[in-house]
Amino acid sequence: MKKGDVWFFDKDIYIKEYASCVGVKEGEGPLRDGFDVIGEDDRFGESTWEKAECRMFETACRKAVEKSGLSDSDIGCLIGGDLLNQCISTSFAARDLGFKTLGVYGACSTMAESMALGAALIEAGLEEYVLCAASSHFCTAERQYRYPLEYGGQRPQTSQWTATACGAVILGKEGKVRIKAACPGRVFDPGVRDVNNMGAAMAQAAYETLSRYFKDGEKKPEEHDLIVTGDLSEVGAAIVDKLFRLDGVNLGERYGDCGLMLFDRQKQDVHSGGSGCGCSAAVLCARILPRMIKHELKRVLFCPTGALLSPLSAAQGESIPGICHLICLEDAE
Repeated sequence: MKKGDVWFFDKDIYIKEYASCVGVKEGEGPLRDGFDVIGEDDRFGESTWEKAECRMFETACRKAVEKSGLSDSDIGCLIGGDLLNQCISTSFAARDLGFKTLGVYGACSTMAESMALGAALIEAGLEEYVLCAASSHFCTAERQYRYPLEYGGQRPQTSQWTATACGAVILGKEGKVRIKAACPGRVFDPGVRDVNNMGAAMAQAAYETLSRYFKDGEKKPEEHDLIVTGDLSEVGAAIVDKLFRLDGVNLGERYGDCGLMLFDRQKQDVHSGGSGCGCSAAVLCARILPRMIKHELKRVLFCPTGALLSPLSAAQGESIPGICHLICLEDAE
């Protein structure tokens, strides 16, 4: 059922299982105990950073299938994406996984985008189980969007640390966490041109999507235990909070951001916080879903944000549009 911009899923669609695979720095952070696989190094046994990200993506997907008790033949479709040109991490991993694959790109919002589409496929009766995943790697993202690490460039305090991480979830008709609704994002461009300030570029999109959900979904902020964006980090999260306060809405302590959850900013030098497709995906699998299964959280809005730029658009002086996709998760019990 569709109401305004919100998709409400009439059928019971659940997250059946989930898994995450992360790099060394992420494994040293506060969510260490929640990750399924932590690499011994950030190459994951491969010869290049790009091959390492492919391996990480494949590892998270295989781990999710293994934990679910399903066989590969049960997985109807893989929906996934990453930050690299032509989504090569997803495509090359899918080459070895062998699943039917729909590659998607929403920058750092990709995890929610894939879950919304996966739930829609199950709602339509086209698939029984859908595997959704998203990944990023600090070294591949720096080389593509800014400068190779060997360049040794200085990073301003507004910059974020792209997570070396992948999260994967399997959607189906049984599980402990229900996908109640989704609100696809609209592209919003605040005019930011600084590639080292992704939080400011994406914040308005998060505000717009959340505002539309509160209107069309007929739920108030206080009816949710957690409202989590990603990955706005310190700069963007503060903007979202301020925009809602200007509307007379206090999100309060229920509001958080995945970029501020993945790392310990007091002990780890990540500047403004975390970012990347894998950041929100890994936080979902290592922190949010485990808390929901323990019944610590009853209703959660998972709202990853994406900066829709490319190296070419940035070089041509284009601004950085943002997007935010929203998933409403509820405790199934």
